Amino acid sequence: MKTNKITGLILGVFFFFTGSINLYAAGEDNLDQVMQTMMIITLVFVVGILFLTIVYSEKNDNEGKILLRPLSGFMKWLTKSTPIEKEQEIMFHHDFDGIKELDNKIPPWFNILFYGSIIWSVIYMFVFHIAGDGNIQIAEYQSEIQAASTEREILIKTGAFLNEETVTILTDAPSLSEGKDIYLKNCASCHGNNGEGMVGPNLTDNYWIHGGDIKSIFKTIKYGVPAKGMISWETQLAPKKMQEVSSYIKSLHGTNPANPKAEEGTLYEEPAEGN
Repeated sequence: MKTNKITGLILGVFFFFTGSINLYAAGEDNLDQVMQTMMIITLVFVVGILFLTIVYSEKNDNEGKILLRPLSGFMKWLTKSTPIEKEQEIMFHHDFDGIKELDNKIPPWFNILFYGSIIWSVIYMFVFHIAGDGNIQIAEYQSEIQAASTEREILIKTGAFLNEETVTILTDAPSLSEGKDIYLKNCASCHGNNGEGMVGPNLTDNYWIHGGDIKSIFKTIKYGVPAKGMISWETQLAPKKMQEVSSYIKSLHGTNPANPKAEEGTLYEEPAEGN
């Protein structure tokens, strides 16, 4: 019995110590994944044992007995259960209204879990709260905040948050240059190379059919004006690109190109600065 307890304790130390080392080596970001992997391995192991037991328990030949012998031995060691025919040997002499009590020993599997939990807690405490910084949840929270901030910056740069309500005018040279390239490629055939207007209206004067502010221009480009032959560009241009070309169109105001098309639409006046 003493040897069996020592064996169980050693196995418990081995399994939980190696599990703790794996968790530590994987890093805090992969704790859940490692735990899931360990649970899957344990489940597969248990299911395998049950499968072998079911398959070979009905065999009476030598093959079945040989294959089941290690499993039977392991299960006997793991449970240390007493056969029914030997229960009289471990039965207490007292009797409570016909109810008798067996002097069963604690099974090794329970000792493995019990002592293993203690060893696990000691290792965990040392690795994460003594040797580490001790702020596991705080560190994880800060890491997630940093990752979210990085993702947000990427989305902002790619224009994923841009729409006709959030768009702002761009004035930096690279953005206007990119907007000009987009304009010459997609818009010049209707509005002229310099925005003077051809089939489409003049984009350099003070009159606008659908609004002359940056949000209205962005909206017009995004949804188009199908009634007048202007297609919607939201499936062909990313929000960032539409912002760039809208900003370039705004920069054409007052440039007075040659042969401008006659004024169309409603007079638009830029709001005073600060409004």
